[in-house]
This record gives sequence, structure tokens and C-alpha cells, in this order.
Amino acid sequence: MFDSLQDRLQSAFKTLRGKGKLSEADIDQVAREIRVALLDADVAVPVVRTFIGNVKERARGAEVSQALNPAQQVIKIVNEELVSILGGETRRLQFAKNPPTVIMLAGLQGAGKTTLAGKLGRWLKEQGNSPMLVAADLQRPNAVNQLQVVGGQAGVTVFAPEPGNGIGDPVRVARDAITEAKRTLHDVVIVDTAGRLGIDAELMKQASDIRDAVDPDEVLFVIDAMIGQDAVTTAEAFAEGVDFTGVVLSKLDGDARGGAALSIRSITGRPIMFASTGEKLDDFDVFHPDRMASRILDMGDVLTLIEQAEKAFDADQAQAAAEKVAGGTFTLEDFLQQMEALAKMGSMTKLLGMMPGMGQFKDQLANFDERDMDKIKAIIRSMTPAERENPKIIDGSRRARISKGSGTQVSDVNQLVTRFFEASKMMQKMAKGGAMPGMPGMGGMPGMPGVSKRAGAKQKPQGKKAKKGKKVSGNPAKRAAAVEQSKEPANGAGAFGFPQGGADDFELPKELRDLL
Repeated sequence: MFDSLQDRLQSAFKTLRGKGKLSEADIDQVAREIRVALLDADVAVPVVRTFIGNVKERARGAEVSQALNPAQQVIKIVNEELVSILGGETRRLQFAKNPPTVIMLAGLQGAGKTTLAGKLGRWLKEQGNSPMLVAADLQRPNAVNQLQVVGGQAGVTVFAPEPGNGIGDPVRVARDAITEAKRTLHDVVIVDTAGRLGIDAELMKQASDIRDAVDPDEVLFVIDAMIGQDAVTTAEAFAEGVDFTGVVLSKLDGDARGGAALSIRSITGRPIMFASTGEKLDDFDVFHPDRMASRILDMGDVLTLIEQAEKAFDADQAQAAAEKVAGGTFTLEDFLQQMEALAKMGSMTKLLGMMPGMGQFKDQLANFDERDMDKIKAIIRSMTPAERENPKIIDGSRRARISKGSGTQVSDVNQLVTRFFEASKMMQKMAKGGAMPGMPGMGGMPGMPGVSKRAGAKQKPQGKKAKKGKKVSGNPAKRAAAVEQSKEPANGAGAFGFPQGGADDFELPKELRDLL
């Protein structure tokens, strides 16, 4: 969504790097480039004007002129201003003191309200609530059926007394839903309302009548993040006609320029509360302004990554796996369980995209083949329990059987088994406090997905003796680590069974290498 804006901002910041002091001309130049980047991303002109004014004013102040690194200080200012226009602090749902809490969804047809109702219901259920979806969109063909299907997938109750398709009174349905929720002890009611292809008086009248009938605790305006400048006009109309309390951005996984996210909060004054980032029911999360600003500036979103990991990985299983690694008893069965837990976090492309500095590798991430992960799982599942427990018994005939059962080549099985042995040794060494050869301070681990060692990196000499003029550490452990590092192949190795081709130009960002 923000790829173009991200690239433009990074280009603007490059002109500042290496300068010990910023002149007035430097500030004007970077402000001009940021202005063009925001306008190109479809950010509303009033928002751009305010944003650039704040950045220039702060950039000319003491916090930059007296800074040891003025360029980094300017980037910090841009980050803080982005957080500000995105809402500043994370806005949470306001629940009613006396249940049920009523949440009304409003927006144009095609914005994704019905799917969003299912996502929100599933999310609330995971939070320990008992939500009920209400089919009050009785106009759009099959809208009621769609909500019933989505509700079934989310495992949430759906209240749909009318068939829809132009039949029934949506105001009465919404009012009756409150009574039904109290009777069945549902503590949250999510009302899915009708939309239109465009803003009209009938749409606003119906939405306003439903609001008056159910007196919702929250009115969430669902808007397609891909509609560009029209987002501001639409949001202003709904703010006046329905007076919504929060915004939900849908289709944030699209390839539009993303200006809607940066404009709506400033124009309407209403906070962005949730973001929908895909078609699956779990592609939905609370909107965090600071994390979104970090993504736009290619600083990653490590907190979201950690939260997803905490939900996907069982703490006891993770501890048991760590103990097996340390004891050298980590098996392919354990590895399969870890892969399945990783899959619950989402696609590898999205996960890698949350890491700092990965914006410069958009093409590599876009070409990342998720099917390689499925291939690895298929190979392991084609093994017998004994083979997963002890891969050393997998001889030629077994490898032929496994490859046939998994629909892969024998070379794929060979590659997986070989890489597993290499990684097991390395993980065991790491668990005991050893260095990871290939990374400064920690070293490199064979089997890291799609990441190779730096092209052209200097290799340490093999053997016990170093080249003349090179110092050899007096510490036996460090000397052994240096020798081990020299044995690493110059070209990188893919993940467990991942093909090596195509990854040679893919290296960790400098920011990550400096942290390691």
C-alpha cells in the first residue's frame, strides 16, 4: 500500500545523510521532496500543507541545529509528525457499562462492511466477548446470505430474521437485535448496514434512522483505502450524516497509494481504529499510528511481529523445543510443528516485510514463493514417525519413497535432510553460547529463509594459520569460531530445502547487520 510513498521518502532522506549541519537550503529541499511524495500518494492538500509546515518549523529549531546527527533528527521529526496525523495514540473500543455494546458499521457499497463484520466478530470473540452479527443490509442482493456465511466461518452468531434482497425493514431488524442479544446473553452487537455506490439522501436517512433506533456505542465508518482522494469527500459526508466515532481502513493490502490513511484522521478528527489487511478473517488488527508510521518510513513493525508470534506459538511448546535444541534432540517432527505455528502468523512475505529495512527488498519479497514452505511440509509428512525422529536412517530407498509420496524430487529430500543436519548442529552450538559464523558478533545460520551472505564478503583464511599480518585471537573459543567461519561456503544457502538460485543478491539490511 505505501510502497511508492516509502520509496520517495527514503530518496528524500538520502540527501541529508553525511551532513554535519543542515542549511536552510537543505531543509527546503527535503521538505519539497516530502511534499511531492505525499501529494503523489493522494494525501489531501490541507494535510500536506500542515505536515510540511510543522516539519520545516521543527527542522529549523534547536533540536536539529544542536543535534550530533541532524539527518537522523529530521527523520525522527518526520516520524513523529506522521504519528500525529495518523492519530497519535491507539484508540480502543468503548464498551457499554450495561451490555450489550452496540457497534454499527457504515460506509459505501463495496467498502467491505460485511466481511469486516465477520472479522470484527472473530476478533471480539478472541478477546473473550460473545458477539452477535445483525443482518440489517436488506437491500444488496444476497447480503444476508453473505453475512451468514462469514459469521459461520468466524464462529459467530448471526441474527437474520429477514431474507433481504429488498424485503424487510432494516430499522426494525436492528431494534429487534438488541432485544434478542439481551435474551441470548450476547454482550456485543455488530450491525451491518446497507451501502450505496455513491452518497445519496436515502443512504444517509437509513443509516441515521438505524443509529437513532439502536443508540450505538460505536459507529465505525468502513472505507476502502484504495479510493484515493475520494476518501476525504466520502468521510466528510458520513461524518456529517451519521456522525461516526471511528474509522476502519479496509483493503490495506492493495496496491493503491494509501493517501486515505494519512488524510481521514486529520480531515474528520475521528480516529482510525482498525485496519483490514487481507481477505482472510484473521487479516485484521487494531490500528496503531506509531507502528504504521514506522512501516511507512521502512523502520519495520517489530511489535506487531512479536504479538503475532505470541498468539501463534505456545509458550510451553516453545520452551520444550528450546530444550531439545540445546540437548541435540530436535527432530523433524519438532521442526514441522514450528513451521505450522509460523504459518499461523501469516505469509512469510508479510512477516519479513515487518522487519526494519526490508523496504529495499520489495522485489525479492514479491517473488518469494510460499509454495516452498508447503513443499517442505509435504516431504516431512511423507516420512514415517521413525524417520522424523531419526533422519539418519533415511537411506536411498527411503528417500525415493518419500519423494514419490510428497510429489517432489529426490534431490529436494536430500537437500532438506542435509540442511536439517547443518541447522541442528548450528542451533545446538548457539544454545550453548557459541558464535554463529557469518554474522558480526553472532554469525550466520545455514538455512535462513532466502538470505545469503553478503556478496563479495571477505572470507577468513582456512586452517590454523592466518595470513601474514592478520592477528589471531589468543582466546581458544574465538580462534575456533574464526576457523569455523572460514569453512562456510562463500555462496549462501537457502532455507531447509529452499532453492539457492535467485537469492544471491538478497542480503540483510545494513541496519540489521549493525544491530547483530
